Amino acid sequence: MNLEPYRGELIAYCYRMLGSFHEAEDLAQETMLRAWKARDRYDETRASIRTWLYRIATNVCLTALERAAKRPLPSGLVERSDDPGAPLTPAFDIPWLQPFPDGRVEVEARADLRLALVAAMQNLSARQRAVLVLRQVLDFSAAEVATQLDTTVPAVNSALQRAKAALTGVGDPGEIAEPDDPQVRKTVQQYARAFEAADVPALVKLLTDDAIMEMPPVALWYQGRRHYGQFMERVFRMRGPGWLTRPVSANGQPALAAYAPEADGAHRPHSLQVLEIVGGRVAHNVVFADPKVFEIFALPPR
Repeated sequence: MNLEPYRGELIAYCYRMLGSFHEAEDLAQETMLRAWKARDRYDETRASIRTWLYRIATNVCLTALERAAKRPLPSGLVERSDDPGAPLTPAFDIPWLQPFPDGRVEVEARADLRLALVAAMQNLSARQRAVLVLRQVLDFSAAEVATQLDTTVPAVNSALQRAKAALTGVGDPGEIAEPDDPQVRKTVQQYARAFEAADVPALVKLLTDDAIMEMPPVALWYQGRRHYGQFMERVFRMRGPGWLTRPVSANGQPALAAYAPEADGAHRPHSLQVLEIVGGRVAHNVVFADPKVFEIFALPPR
């Protein structure tokens, strides 16, 4: 029994459930170990290997969620700030939502990993999350999900309706262009050039009117071009010009790894910026300012 081909999609599933890439890797590994130990009890006449694995993974995730706090972004935790000079105090005691490194799993496993959606799912109950992902993203039937959750088809349908109703305000995924869209690539390239040049007016021109910037682990977020621009002016005053960026992909969205200049001439990790591009402009930038995020994406330390 070869379970390895399922590892990537199991990691993506556990990430959608937990909001942590590190935990998702651990839980996917636990799922594989449990499945391997129980391989003699697997009955192919009752379920496919994939369905059987997801039943194990769902139980593993639900158990983990019994002791886990939800993982927010700042915009889901605190009120919007109107002070671009507010203290940048990291809150490492909060288990923040982590980005998902697209390059670590197969393309087929990356559906519906958008940060906004995963963040919104943190407000659902654990079983609602499972039903939503299993039914809407992974296309399991209501009967299969009922078996995986040891419940009934009506209960699954009811949970799905409640989950979808709770996520009504998340936005239409169709409005958000894919990372390989030519207009998206152009916008990201322009943003990267302006950022490296510390050119705030050029950055602001690339924003939507109500663009959002948030920066976990700092519990702050801003909305609108003016505050976004004022905050970036502050950043460049503090750290100077001469930044470097590297394009990556996170959560099915374009992203930039930003390296800040140091006195010794080196550039060291500053933040991973996950961009949401709508209509050729940046509508949302989640700036993960914890350098440990660079390790998730296997990015160089300088």
